[in-house]
Amino acid sequence: MSLFERVVPADPAIERRKMFGYPAAFTNGNMFAGLHEDRLVLRLGEDAIAEIKRRGATDFEPMPGRAMKGWVVVPQAILASAALAEGWVTRAYRHVSEMPRKARQAKAKKAATGRRAR
Repeated sequence: MSLFERVVPADPAIERRKMFGYPAAFTNGNMFAGLHEDRLVLRLGEDAIAEIKRRGATDFEPMPGRAMKGWVVVPQAILASAALAEGWVTRAYRHVSEMPRKARQAKAKKAATGRRAR
């Protein structure tokens, strides 16, 4: 079992699916944790971001120069401890749980908007 699988809480409100081609965890349709390449990324509130950055976290940039606001890359010092990593993932889950449910678009609607008019 991977570290990601171990540190994401076992909760029926959590949906696991892929984002950026890697495992990710969502609640109410909003992603709160995921892997990107070899990095664990979390969505946190401002105070938690300031705290984890003091421990070595950096802004998450899926493409160089394009930081995602509210997202950080978890530093190796935290990943070295499953208990520490789990604590931070839980904080991300709690933060995102307070957000409004994200509306899902129907697949047919998405497909239709991608078609060109004739």
